[in-house]
Amino acid sequence: MSLQDSGVDRGLSFPSNALSEVPFRVYTDPEQYRIEQERIFKGPTWSYLCLVAEIPEPGDWVATTVGEVAVIVARGPDGAINAFVNRCAHRGNLLCLTEKGHNKEITCIYHGWTYDLAGKLTGVAFERGIKRQGGMPPEFRKDDHHLQRLRVAELSGLVFGTFSDEVEDLETYLGPLVVGGVRRVLNRPAKIIGRSTQILPNNWKLYAENVKDTYHASILHAFLTTFRINRLSQPGSINIDDSGGNHFSQAKMDYAAEDAEYKAAQLRSDTDLKLADNSIIDPIDEYGDQVSVQILTVFPNMVLQQIRNTIAVRVLRPRGVDRSELEWVHLGFADDDEAMTERRLRHGNLVGPAGYIALEDGCVGGFVQRALQYNDDDSGIVMMGGHDAESQTFRASEAAIRGFWKKYRALTGA
Repeated sequence: MSLQDSGVDRGLSFPSNALSEVPFRVYTDPEQYRIEQERIFKGPTWSYLCLVAEIPEPGDWVATTVGEVAVIVARGPDGAINAFVNRCAHRGNLLCLTEKGHNKEITCIYHGWTYDLAGKLTGVAFERGIKRQGGMPPEFRKDDHHLQRLRVAELSGLVFGTFSDEVEDLETYLGPLVVGGVRRVLNRPAKIIGRSTQILPNNWKLYAENVKDTYHASILHAFLTTFRINRLSQPGSINIDDSGGNHFSQAKMDYAAEDAEYKAAQLRSDTDLKLADNSIIDPIDEYGDQVSVQILTVFPNMVLQQIRNTIAVRVLRPRGVDRSELEWVHLGFADDDEAMTERRLRHGNLVGPAGYIALEDGCVGGFVQRALQYNDDDSGIVMMGGHDAESQTFRASEAAIRGFWKKYRALTGA
């Protein structure tokens, strides 16, 4: 469906049917943002909801969002994971006011309506009135007023949800390449070892592009190249699913040679800079495949990272046309010993809101948004590595960004 077919004509259109030019207005237009909420986040996509590890026991629940829609994810008494909107069927009040909790039921603080952990309405305060006066009319049926449910699927301890009855199953949606990338990193039960949240002063799509952009890493992130953590000259690849929306990029290193070189040179870099303590970058090849960096994205809102031995899920949440929220959930594994947990936490200083190689990402999207303020004519260029959105065996490319726009345009009609 085109924007014209929907009755909306704001003049927002891509310069051509190609994927290598992106109109700047797509980051600033309020009507386009509204369309995204309906056609992407409430449309035929699978959004990350939470980790299985966050709701291990029956009665556990977490509150999150899909786009801007408030959602509850709960483990029912039968052990099943359920997801439903966080909005009372009575007067629309927010049901769960905290980020997580545990209970046998969910009760609205406004008028006392209660729901079970599958979102079914189980109780209405004063349903029969007081002393046979008032109350709900005879035709009222609780079964007609359950909370709107989402379809739920789980992969390697990650829980996803969708409002769509039409979208394919999760693994088909991701494609075999990306499913393999997820299973490579999350190859055993995970545990949460830390989390943080930052507010980004920019449209959500600018960060979504950033994590698909291997081109900027060796330029913006001086720490990466200075201390030889990730360079475009390293062996690597960009792997994109058929829809374009999901991908992972990889970079490899010779762990043994890296370790010997650093020790011999006393943690040297290509400059005269040195690290007084190399524990923030000292790696172990825990997967046995020499992949030192893997960044994986699931359209529209999730990143799974492995940078050396720091593993994290990043959750991207739109919070207005020029604002977004980025949550970092740092992970270890249930079989990690104390030394490995410490290693992961130290490597975690590389990334996160104030990380040596992520601080810049939190700023640069805001710089772009500021530059577009009342100056959003013309288009950005994403031609590095060609014009298509196909997998590549090199990383000096913007192919994965083009993949994002391929999926985006298919969903929004832009």
